[in-house]
Amino acid sequence: MANREVIKFLSNPNIGSQKKKYCRFKKFGIKHIDYKDEDFLLQFINPQGKLLPRRITGNSLKYQKKVAVAVKRARHLAILPYVADLLK
Repeated sequence: MANREVIKFLSNPNIGSQKKKYCRFKKFGIKHIDYKDEDFLLQFINPQGKLLPRRITGNSLKYQKKVAVAVKRARHLAILPYVADLLK
């Protein structure tokens, strides 16, 4: 019986459990996404310049669409690049 207790604590029970994703816009009460704020929009873009999906960022559908529109506007005004190598 002593062996079972030792084996029981050899593996970490938290392995495989991930932190709960949350929508940062709802949590912090952000209502407006400014397309001119390059540093904020870079959080939702990968190093190649593509938008990160909701399943990675944890945004709700409403705010993910607003982020997509803001990034597209920033790209159109040359604030953000359409394609980049090692953007971050």
